[in-house]
Amino acid sequence: MPFIVNTDQDREEMLRSIGASSFDDLIADIPPEIRLDRALELFPALSEQEVMTLLEGLSSANSSSAGFVSFLGGGAYDHFIPSAVKSIVSRSEFYTAYTPYQAEVSQGTLQAIYEYQSMMCRLYDMDVANASMYDGATALAEAVLMAMTITGRELVVLAGKLSPYTGSVLKTYLEASGHGVIHQNRLENGIGSVDGLKGLMNDRVAAVVVQQPNFYGSLEEVEAIGAAARENGALFIVSADPVSLGILAAPGSYGADIAVGEGQPLGNHQNFGGPYLGIFTVRQPYVRKIPGRLVGMTKDREGNDGFILTLQTREQHIRREKATSNICTNQALCALQAAVYLSLLGKQGIREVAEQCTLKAHYLAGRITELPGYSLKYSAPFFREFVLETPLPAAGIISAMLEKGIFAGYDLSASGENGLLVAVTEKRTRAELDSFVQALAAL
Repeated sequence: MPFIVNTDQDREEMLRSIGASSFDDLIADIPPEIRLDRALELFPALSEQEVMTLLEGLSSANSSSAGFVSFLGGGAYDHFIPSAVKSIVSRSEFYTAYTPYQAEVSQGTLQAIYEYQSMMCRLYDMDVANASMYDGATALAEAVLMAMTITGRELVVLAGKLSPYTGSVLKTYLEASGHGVIHQNRLENGIGSVDGLKGLMNDRVAAVVVQQPNFYGSLEEVEAIGAAARENGALFIVSADPVSLGILAAPGSYGADIAVGEGQPLGNHQNFGGPYLGIFTVRQPYVRKIPGRLVGMTKDREGNDGFILTLQTREQHIRREKATSNICTNQALCALQAAVYLSLLGKQGIREVAEQCTLKAHYLAGRITELPGYSLKYSAPFFREFVLETPLPAAGIISAMLEKGIFAGYDLSASGENGLLVAVTEKRTRAELDSFVQALAAL
């Protein structure tokens, strides 16, 4: 819609209608110390060509994995994305049918979501998937709130090493909802202690949460963790990396009640941090507690297959006090990209990607640990990511590698720990892995 400037008279009428004498009265609740006390420093008026030049100059200040050999991980990964993904999702029928409320004009979008849900159920071995969440972190937080609603309990136990960023989102959700206490299980060799977990369990625990692989890339003892949850009547929530499920057991196979994940590795670029895609799946008994949208298949009057929004447990659609969540949308385009990516790869393709990640990660870990002063911090099995103890501070290694066109990894000091977290995807070639080792040896 066009931008219409408000006149002084317009503003006075609006203020008078809401009972405020001035704009300052309207923002009186905002503390003065956080208000901007000067005019905005805007660029002078520019032509279209000048704006493009300016924006391109600002953009060039960014460094992306397109121009670097990337070993960054910690939640966002540099996987190969087939060119067909962008071509397919750029079709006008996917871009224009933004919202699926009117089924009669949104069949393409609804079917795409239905296919995405079906693929997530197959991948995670769960009964039901919703139309997606904002990202993996909010999906996990919503899963915990759902578990609290189902069990009537308010304690949450983190069974192993959860991403600190996901943990921060979870803490914010629980604080905002006015309930919930998080207990962190002790770690041994970089994974959660099963004995320690059992010592934290009681009849007040709503959910046991585990990330698989965990933030360090290590594999948690998920079957024992699930058993401990069930013995105490708590729901078992698994945050599983979707690519890892090409070779690792799916959450449903070891008893997950709710399985979530970050869908960025499935055909979505890193995008400097987002938008991403929250995967959310549940077992059938909990389908009416699932947050967000859920698309189902039905028949029209002529007996043809059709797609509709089956459940909409949101405050926009039902009485607010009965809403399961205030999540008000889903990442439809990112979910579509995930569905297209998986349909192009197929069952064997996702397995091959997972195998390549694992084999290349273990090759690189073996080569690096041959260097003096380098060793694996943890000996637990890992998927595509591992933590190195290094002879130099991780920050210094990362800085030195940048000059060689390499993103060396994630500095764990950012989360109050020591070590360099290194991730290896199927994109990394043997030559790139060997060059990284040689660059480290030369420091």
